[in-house]
Amino acid sequence: MANFLPYNFRAFSVSASISSNGSPPSVPQNAGPVIIELPLDKIRRPLMRTRSNDPQKVKELMSSISEIGLQVPIDVLEVEGEYYGFSGCHRYEAHQQLGLPTIRCKVRRGTKETLRHHLR
Repeated sequence: MANFLPYNFRAFSVSASISSNGSPPSVPQNAGPVIIELPLDKIRRPLMRTRSNDPQKVKELMSSISEIGLQVPIDVLEVEGEYYGFSGCHRYEAHQQLGLPTIRCKVRRGTKETLRHHLR
């Protein structure tokens, strides 16, 4: 049977679990991004107050997420065990309004300098 994956397909590690102490799993030190489910309350949103979300877009996402789940994970930066979200604002709010405890995230590890760059 032929392989239908493109030659440049990039695999991501996937995990939906939380560690035994209740904290989100840590991203491997030298790996690329990983896809994991994170509790909403573990993701810091430092730029959340800089703009408001489009209520209609949030409502449409809520409907879609309820029917077929989140299709595109939000991007999250992990710095020293803390998670920071700078994009996916509408998807994040849709999860909040639906009362969902977790959200699928594409997490990459960064340094404090990387975090400072995002906060500019």
